Amino acid sequence: MAPGAHTVAVIGTGKIGELMLSGLLRAGWPADRLLATTRRQSRAEEIATRYGVQVVDNLAAVAEADVLAVSVKPQDAAALLDEIGPKVPADKLLISLCAGLPTSFFARRLPEGTPVIRVMTNTPALVDQAMTALSAGGHATAAHLELAEEMFRPLGATIRVPEAQQDAVTALSGSGPAYFYLLVEAMIDAGILLGLPRQVAHDLIVQTAIGSAIMLRDSGEHPVKLREAVTSPAGTTISAIRELENHGVRAALLAALEAARDRAREIAAQHD
Repeated sequence: MAPGAHTVAVIGTGKIGELMLSGLLRAGWPADRLLATTRRQSRAEEIATRYGVQVVDNLAAVAEADVLAVSVKPQDAAALLDEIGPKVPADKLLISLCAGLPTSFFARRLPEGTPVIRVMTNTPALVDQAMTALSAGGHATAAHLELAEEMFRPLGATIRVPEAQQDAVTALSGSGPAYFYLLVEAMIDAGILLGLPRQVAHDLIVQTAIGSAIMLRDSGEHPVKLREAVTSPAGTTISAIRELENHGVRAALLAALEAARDRAREIAAQHD
């Protein structure tokens, strides 16, 4: 699909909506084939100035766009669909970036047969390194999925998953950057405790994280093998790993991701 073959409206230009808008522009999508909506006039002026796209109201976006990318807060989605649902032709593709909301939520509020694709991306889209998972609703075809993939591929990697796995995706990669930032923050603090200047500790950990991630991606090795390659008998690394295991770091991560998945399910139940 050539950039600009469709007119895309990003409905709700908060953090994730803006990520998508900026990513499409970086990928060469013409600004005159992009629309944006927002509730605040000051935000509308900011988006129009920053990206050179037309900011319109929701009903105008529905009328003019071929693809509707809905990126509002889950608690605002029902009211939005009450407003636009009757005006959405069944041949338009709706892409949902609303965390926790299943495609059935939209299907019940849109004309019969409207194709819906559920998407979970993450904030590394800012540097074109996102992980985006896509799931097709009941009326979405392979062609709709391909169109959605082409829209998100410039932001990083994409993967197709059954919708039943989307809450787990939300817990693992949607929220995932926050876990890494927390870990890096703790390791920087540890470096300071060990006597390193903050900037030195920061640079050491950030580059180590980048290098380790690239090795995981490119080597094809299981993470256990890569960890074992750093872990010498009676050495410094195994001493550190023993302390991590003693403090239940692995169990804490499992519990944390289960909690995030359960919260995603709660959000869906609250707004169903």
